[in-house]
Amino acid sequence: MTDALTENGHPNSWYAATATPFPAFPPLRGTVRADVCVIGGGYTGLSAALHLAEAGLDVVVLEAAKIGSGASGRNGGQIHSGQRRDQDWLEDKVGLDMAKALWRLAEDAKADLCALIARHAIDCAPRKGLIMADHKPGYVAHSHAYARKLAEVYDYPHVDPLSREQLRELVGTDAYHGGAIDHEGGHLHPLNLALGIARAAVAAGARLFEHSRAGRIEENGRVKVATGEGTVEAEWVLECGDGLQDGLDARVDRHVMPIANYIAATEPLGDRAKTVIANDAAVADSRFVVNYYRLSEDGRLLFGGGESYTRRLRANPGAFVRPYMLKIFPQLADVRIDYGWGGILGITMTRMPFVRRLGPKVLTAAGYSGQGVMLAPYFGRILAEAVAGQLGRFDLLEKLPVPAFPGGPLMRWPLLAAGLSYYALRDRL
Repeated sequence: MTDALTENGHPNSWYAATATPFPAFPPLRGTVRADVCVIGGGYTGLSAALHLAEAGLDVVVLEAAKIGSGASGRNGGQIHSGQRRDQDWLEDKVGLDMAKALWRLAEDAKADLCALIARHAIDCAPRKGLIMADHKPGYVAHSHAYARKLAEVYDYPHVDPLSREQLRELVGTDAYHGGAIDHEGGHLHPLNLALGIARAAVAAGARLFEHSRAGRIEENGRVKVATGEGTVEAEWVLECGDGLQDGLDARVDRHVMPIANYIAATEPLGDRAKTVIANDAAVADSRFVVNYYRLSEDGRLLFGGGESYTRRLRANPGAFVRPYMLKIFPQLADVRIDYGWGGILGITMTRMPFVRRLGPKVLTAAGYSGQGVMLAPYFGRILAEAVAGQLGRFDLLEKLPVPAFPGGPLMRWPLLAAGLSYYALRDRL
């Protein structure tokens, strides 16, 4: 992965430019001992470290770059209700009872995120409202029926159907035919969320090490994790690197694949901002490669669009995203792009998270497939519960259907790229 980095080691994004100052942490050198070694300084790993440290355990976090510099500090900041797949899909794959349990778990995750932000006074500008916009007329009837189903079957009355005209009043584009608005969805500043969780973890006693990429895991009694300059010996290891962990553990690599996604931030729009999104909600559309966007606190349009199926990021992400933005908002052709950045996220075959016990003392949670803002902090809590022997929610997540990608080590990448490119092309037709 390549980036234009700021002085603080984060990508040159609007998030990094507006992040709350955060201290640097040293790389791991020599041998240290801990109760738990957490690999990955993003939402999952930092939340797990926080909850473990609050429970009195000695925790070490290994981050390959800077805390929050992976997907947790680069994403669209959107908070979607439910799992990555909708309840219709879940009912078909796992049955109504488990589908309801997974909905309740996602709602618990949403409530837990709000409580986490409040309890630790995390300055991440949370705001409510998420619009789901249908880019094909045939999708609208299903969106409206799904809103009714959430109210009637899942006791979630917070989603209102939107006609084409109603959606047009909220989003200044003719690109959509209708959709729905989730009043309990929302958006926030993702990097400040990650850094806020990190501050809380450090205050609770967790030890953070940056520029300390895990290179080898030995499972023989106490688990050992080697980095370039040191080793952690621990009772437990939590693998929380998501898509950036690719290459560390084949047991995860078979199920979680990294892809690249991109965001552009315009110049401040001033009075024009409300003509783009009238109610300050976030927006995500129905394309396979989703367009997702929202207004920043200073009135910029933060627009996510386009993917690439490679480990390397594009050299000019702002220019790459701009055509996607102008397809939705052609009236912004005169607007300057001030920031553009990309990030690597982990996806799975089913788009459901991969939560597993990899060994007697090695656990993982990864593959959020774009749903990590809400789920990942809660899954960190669930990993911490599993270390403490509370396995109820962990066991539920282990049942999720997450098959391995076909093709093995050599062919999984080209097969993934071919499959995803087909669906992306179908969106354009």
